[in-house]
Amino acid sequence: MNTKIVYKDRFAVIGKMGQGPAENPGKWIQPLWQNANAHFSEISACIRHNEDGAIAGVWGAMNDVNEQNKRWDETGKYMAGCEADADTEVPDGWSKWVIPAQTYLVVKCTQETYAYIFGRVCNDKSIHIIGTVHEYYPEPGNPNVLEVYFPIAAGMLFCQSCGMPMQKDEDFGTNKDRGRDEDYCVYCYKDGAFTADLTMDEMIAFCAENIEKWDIKMTKDEAIAIMKQNFPKLKRWQTA
Repeated sequence: MNTKIVYKDRFAVIGKMGQGPAENPGKWIQPLWQNANAHFSEISACIRHNEDGAIAGVWGAMNDVNEQNKRWDETGKYMAGCEADADTEVPDGWSKWVIPAQTYLVVKCTQETYAYIFGRVCNDKSIHIIGTVHEYYPEPGNPNVLEVYFPIAAGMLFCQSCGMPMQKDEDFGTNKDRGRDEDYCVYCYKDGAFTADLTMDEMIAFCAENIEKWDIKMTKDEAIAIMKQNFPKLKRWQTA
């Protein structure tokens, strides 16, 4: 599978929303897209655009019937819409959902491979999906190219050794099979082993010595105090 890890901050989707059975979603979702595509000009002023003026993001957002960011059961909700700022006001005749900040496993597919990819990820016991799944169309007007966003963490993932935020593929460490490890960063963990044999206090001291290299507005002593409070909660340093 063509996958990547993406952290996405809180955003909104403004679009045409409907509700229907999960067993046969195409029957009631397709009319939503037809309605939205015919009237996107009505929301042009309040959605996000790229530097060239093109629509920044087209989403097929999903939600549970109570709109609590939970996965579908027998019935679900779907919104065919465009990306917008979370505080954007909704024009008459349109709906808005605010999608929380999350880290996603993103899988690229086509309409033909969508069902296979969706089932494969959802049935993979090593992947813990924490909320509703969304479809993203990176080429507006081309429905055959899409990315499926599977939320795997609320907010941002942090290295469970040094606390570094991990927002993109190259930030993650690797397992023995060179596959991505989602607990530790590339600086702490490589090929299934930690890159340095350190105690927690030694890790804190190492991070503190490098604090000036990072864009963090705090003193070295303030950073050490925060790390001493938070590091015992990280997986590597937890005691039985």
